[in-house]
Amino acid sequence: MFISNAYAQTAGAADASLMGNLTTFVPLILMFVVMYFLMIRPQQKRAKEQKAMMDALARGDEVVTAGGILGKVSKVTDIYVTVEVSTGTEIVVQKSAITTLLPKGTLKGL
Repeated sequence: MFISNAYAQTAGAADASLMGNLTTFVPLILMFVVMYFLMIRPQQKRAKEQKAMMDALARGDEVVTAGGILGKVSKVTDIYVTVEVSTGTEIVVQKSAITTLLPKGTLKGL
């Protein structure tokens, strides 16, 4: 009277639970896809552009270092760059410290 009848599950119910488990992972997968396109891919693109800029450094280029020092490149080696910050004053910095390549003619005093 107070107890209802119990019935066995059919095979169709097992397929529904598999689909339920799959739908719980969809938001997690979407989160990784969005993170890739918003964070990882742009960072890789910036790193590739920075490497290309460092490889293209040549004598006479006007640059900005990571410390904010502006100057003209007077000598380039594999690891180091000699930057002329003022007439007769040169500093040696690592190639990776060069952050920006300025357009020609930006620095008039050098």
